[in-house]
Amino acid sequence: MATTTLRTPVPRATRPTFAGRLGPNWYAAVMGTAIVGNAAAGLPWLGRALTVPAAVFWILAVLLLAALGVLRLLARRDPGRVRHLRDHHTAVFYGCPPMALTAVGYGALTAARPVLGERAGVALDAVLWSAGTLYGLAVAGRLGHRLLAADRARVTPTWLLPFVAPMVSAALGPALLPYLPAAGQWRETLLVLCAGMFGMSLLTVLLLLPALWGRQLEPALVPTLFLVLGPLGQSVTAVGQFARADRALEGIALVYGVPVFGFALLWLGLALAAALSRPVPFAMTWWAFTFPVGTCVTGATALFRLTGLAVLGASAVGLFALLVTAWTLVTARTLAGLSARALP
Repeated sequence: MATTTLRTPVPRATRPTFAGRLGPNWYAAVMGTAIVGNAAAGLPWLGRALTVPAAVFWILAVLLLAALGVLRLLARRDPGRVRHLRDHHTAVFYGCPPMALTAVGYGALTAARPVLGERAGVALDAVLWSAGTLYGLAVAGRLGHRLLAADRARVTPTWLLPFVAPMVSAALGPALLPYLPAAGQWRETLLVLCAGMFGMSLLTVLLLLPALWGRQLEPALVPTLFLVLGPLGQSVTAVGQFARADRALEGIALVYGVPVFGFALLWLGLALAAALSRPVPFAMTWWAFTFPVGTCVTGATALFRLTGLAVLGASAVGLFALLVTAWTLVTARTLAGLSARALP
């Protein structure tokens, strides 16, 4: 005898709206857009020629950040909104908003300098870096114990997100050092805080990386392999920034930065091979093609500044071309998905 399954219709009043379905993963679009401007502003040989495009990308990132902030506020009143924090597989994306804040803040000092001027850029960066850093540390603390105690057999590269946020703060914080009082301990304190966050993030990521090696991912999660580039590229950027702040650290920056950058290039090749080996359905995970690659651009740029080697400058330019290509593709697919109401 055939059986009939009766489904209770979901009341229209409790169905989540677009804002209610909107998750923190959307801040990856802000990160990916901001990193294009930030990378362009410091690109070897081409930074001055890209002044206007860098400022345009920063403005786009600011508009995206503001729009997402408004939508997320509206979602708080949505009775059917999705609670992303309940499941650690979606909660990990709360690592994206703090990185978006710090990336946009850093752009205020670099990409947006012709638009804002120095004083406004410093003030905005100080506010956004402070807010993003506190937010990132709170997320890492809130989710860290849940993830490290979870089943490692279910680990995916997205688990890195809460722990990469402090590394982003560590890499971008030293840009504020020249604007702190030379007298007293302000500069040394900020540098020590950034170094502490560098270690906090790096050691935690190293605990998770072995569980990712050889993992078989479903097609929609294949782009998340690029997330591993985030802590690698950003840590190289961080040591480069530390060396600019204190020339005594240049040797340490090179001893650490060059091998890690080499491993980042290896992982980039592996991730590209995995992405091209089979069809990958479009999802917001495609934004992993942008920010992590951008951190490799800034990492190569930091090493070029320390060494002056043309091969490192050429690497930065080549990676930047890959970043712009990825941003263009992912942005076009995201806009198409929004117009077709297929996202989020």
